[in-house]
Amino acid sequence: MNTRVLMHLNNIPEGTSDSLYEGKRYLVSKRTFNQGRSIKLFARELGGKHFVSLNFYKLKQVWLLKPCEMSEQSVVHFLEHHRSINKSQ
Repeated sequence: MNTRVLMHLNNIPEGTSDSLYEGKRYLVSKRTFNQGRSIKLFARELGGKHFVSLNFYKLKQVWLLKPCEMSEQSVVHFLEHHRSINKSQ
């Protein structure tokens, strides 16, 4: 599963971007640290209360997903079902 998570995270641009998830718009912030061994993602529903927050770490040969204040299933669902959009849309 963590290989899929990494694939989805690699498809999200570094910095701030917009996404659609379940028909709602989200502001997504992704930052990569430690020469690519640590990724932070925070997505907030615009005009709503929902958010997605995670840290993803590479420990030796294994990637470790650490959701923040939510289930791993919720994080994975967002990563698999959000759609990046241009701000002009």
